[in-house]
Amino acid sequence: MIQPTVDVVLPCLDEAEALPWVLERIPPGWGALVVDNGSTDGSAELARSLGATVVPESRRGFGAACHAGLVAATADVVCFCDCDASLDPGLLTGFVQKLEEGDDLVLGCRRPQSRGVWPAHARAGNRVLSHLVRRRTGVRLRDLGPLRAARREALLKLDLTDRRSGYPLEMVVRAADEGWRIREVDVPYLPRSGKSKVTGTWRGTFQAVMDMRKVLAR
Repeated sequence: MIQPTVDVVLPCLDEAEALPWVLERIPPGWGALVVDNGSTDGSAELARSLGATVVPESRRGFGAACHAGLVAATADVVCFCDCDASLDPGLLTGFVQKLEEGDDLVLGCRRPQSRGVWPAHARAGNRVLSHLVRRRTGVRLRDLGPLRAARREALLKLDLTDRRSGYPLEMVVRAADEGWRIREVDVPYLPRSGKSKVTGTWRGTFQAVMDMRKVLAR
C-alpha cells in the first residue's frame, strides 16, 4: 500500500451533511483522517463508505480530536481542516507548497464570502485572541483559524497538551517559542453545514475564548 504524501485531519462531530462535499475536495493521493468525536448521525459510517480513514476519539473536545488525528497520521505533512464545509481542503495544496518553500506552519486567515458567515461575537473573540497572541509571541496574526499545515514530526515535538478549544492557539504559541517560520494565507470562509458547536452561540464562543486564555496564561 502506497503511503499518502499528506494527511488531512478532519475533526468530526455529527457532520454527515457536510462530509461528501469535504471529502471530494481532498487532493488526489492525500489521506483523509476523519476523527469521529462521538457522532450519532452516522458520520463515521459515511466517511468510511467515501474512502476516508476513521479515527475514533471518545474524549470530547476539538483538541482531543485534532491530536488523535495527528497521532494516527503517517504522512510527513499533516494538515487540519474543519469538517463542516466552511473551508475547502483543496486549498491546502498551496499551504503544502509554502512548507516546501521553507515555512514551518501555514495558517488560513478566513475571509467571509457572505454576510452572517462569521458571527460578530466569534469575530470579536478571534480579534482579542489574535492580539493576545501578538503580545505573547510577537507573531502578527489576523486569525486563529482551523485550516493549517505543518510537518508531523515537528508538531509532535511541540508536545501539545490542550484537548479543548485551546489546541489551535497552543500550536501557534509553542511553534513561535520554538522559532518556527509562521505564515498566514487568506482563504475563503463559506457558510457551514449545520450549526457550529463553538461559534454558533455566545456561550460556545465564550468557552472557546476562556480555553485559549488558559493556554496563554501557562
